[in-house]
Amino acid sequence: MFQRELETLAREELKRLQGVRLAETVERVYRRVPFYRRRLEESGIQPNRIRSVEDVKRLPFTRKGDLWENYPFGLFAVNREEVVRIHGSSGTKGKPTVVGYTKRDIDHWADLCARAIATAGGRPGDLFHNAYGYGLFTGGLGMHYGGERLGMTTVPVSGGNRSRQVALIRDFHPRGIAGTPSFILSLGETFAAAGENPRDTRLEYGIFGAEPWSEGMRETLEDTWGIDAVDIYGLSEVIGPGVAIECREAKDGLHIAEDHFLAEVIDPDTGENLPDGEFGELVFTSLTKEAFPVLRYRTGDIAALNRECCRCGRTHARMSRIKGRLDDMLIIRGVNVFPSELESVMLGVEEAAPHYRLVVTRQGHLDRLTVEVEAAEALVRRLGGTFDPGDPRCGEVCNRLRVLLKEALGVNAEVILRAPESLPRSEGKAVRVLDRRKSDASPLF
Repeated sequence: MFQRELETLAREELKRLQGVRLAETVERVYRRVPFYRRRLEESGIQPNRIRSVEDVKRLPFTRKGDLWENYPFGLFAVNREEVVRIHGSSGTKGKPTVVGYTKRDIDHWADLCARAIATAGGRPGDLFHNAYGYGLFTGGLGMHYGGERLGMTTVPVSGGNRSRQVALIRDFHPRGIAGTPSFILSLGETFAAAGENPRDTRLEYGIFGAEPWSEGMRETLEDTWGIDAVDIYGLSEVIGPGVAIECREAKDGLHIAEDHFLAEVIDPDTGENLPDGEFGELVFTSLTKEAFPVLRYRTGDIAALNRECCRCGRTHARMSRIKGRLDDMLIIRGVNVFPSELESVMLGVEEAAPHYRLVVTRQGHLDRLTVEVEAAEALVRRLGGTFDPGDPRCGEVCNRLRVLLKEALGVNAEVILRAPESLPRSEGKAVRVLDRRKSDASPLF
């Protein structure tokens, strides 16, 4: 562990620390952020009445729309001159979100990412291949500073340029790698295309996030690379990567850094808190942020909480793998579907490769889902080395997938088997859904 004393705090001591930091955060935003002062006064809340973690339920929610309305610096709790770095979202679904960091925020973030890498199996002296994108996106620089804080040799390769990445992995012999699961999977294909086996590298662990991925994808990544694959979670509005991560020992939920973040799960319709184990919308309150603290930020991510101690010895609460996002959920003829759920089904069929796209169209007043999935190389070999979508064996695979999707998710979908390497490959976050109900056929995510 990177910070054993903090990561193994007794629950009561952890709650006491959270209560103190929550009170300090509420006082801070009340004094320094007009938006929060107004919200707290409208809710009839005096900062000096916030004394324990239970009091968080009395606080107002913060939504992404609030960030847009206060663009660019309206939610900063320090003077702009005290902000040493700015990150933010791309703004593909609206205005960009802008978040700021003081020097102390950057130090805390580096500690959190170092803690995360160590939880995944990293250690000082490792060579660490960082394939997350650098820039306003928090993934690249977050993991970079974490690697350096842990004492690793960090390679800032960023995303894209697969052939160069393959050469660096082959020549530098990294022990750890980080990136989006879809991109790292495509790197494995690039290795294979060059006549090399990615399992022959010296990689031992991978840290994957920035897009929802399934247990089936984990098995595929681990089998492709011969590594332990762990899930990491973060979002720029809260701090970036390092909010939570799976431990390599158990891979059974993501350990939340509860000394820095207070987590809740709520009913997205009523806003009421849900008990541990029930899925709902994940909500975070920052406890140590200076420049950009947030109160009860509604992430839009669907997850559940588990506060039982993990067998790795860490005592902080764990969150489940993200089931999906509220704004990414597809409603197909009254059935709620998340792309990661379809992924889990498809990756259970050996004739299907882990590369897919969901196309949503509308016929009359009804939505229609088409699943395009690439044929696995094993199937192509059984076909004699040439992919023929008209071969009855391809039709059998499509029919089997249709039945499995119906049984598992209750959704009717057309399934189309595509040739290997025919679907677009991601240079970062994968684009999984194409919504053709809109005239511009723009990708949803």
